[in-house]
Amino acid sequence: MSGADWTPAWLWLAVIASGLYHGINPGMGWPLAVSAGLMQRSSRALVAALGPLAIGHLLAILLVLLPFALLVALAEWQRAIRIGASLVVIAFGIYRLVDRRHPKALTRIPPTQLGLWSFTVAMAHGAALMLVPIYLGLCQDTDPAQGHEAAGALINANLTMAVVVSIVHAGAMIVAGGCLAWLVYRYLGLTFVSRSWFNLDAVWAASLILVGAVALAFSMTE
Repeated sequence: MSGADWTPAWLWLAVIASGLYHGINPGMGWPLAVSAGLMQRSSRALVAALGPLAIGHLLAILLVLLPFALLVALAEWQRAIRIGASLVVIAFGIYRLVDRRHPKALTRIPPTQLGLWSFTVAMAHGAALMLVPIYLGLCQDTDPAQGHEAAGALINANLTMAVVVSIVHAGAMIVAGGCLAWLVYRYLGLTFVSRSWFNLDAVWAASLILVGAVALAFSMTE
């Protein structure tokens, strides 16, 4: 199997890996699921809380990816779009590294509105933005020959890809977060989390910069 044949597989692996990474990050909401379970003294409440968290994350990913699904139909501008998207991700990562304050808008959302909270936090922390370079790489492999022959078909393919990427990523995110929430609720307890967890803000910002830099390097060499 050639290196070119491996590219889509590695990109899909990145979609899943980023979902797992987002899932284990407490900032994406799994502690709220634990809290729901503890307050209602029910594991069903914990599981029920995961649904809105997943939907909010999914909608945030879709909102960011769908405009790019239309842009990449302009085949002659694909390289410029990928470079621009990479630079945006890097810039946002640097911003998050410099300013680690949580957006004030998040404090105004009641914890009971889990779907809205999950959507807002995914947007504010760049979780959705992180997927853009990966998504653009997958779109390039969809069927670039259609760029001039059938723009409509290419747009439909890119829209479908955006939906699939969002679902796969959000699915991986909620599986990872759900497993962690269950372990904490059932076996480890909140004391374990408070004593053993570390601040992921700097790691999160650095990961944005890394994803953007890797995507930029690939875009520049093509």
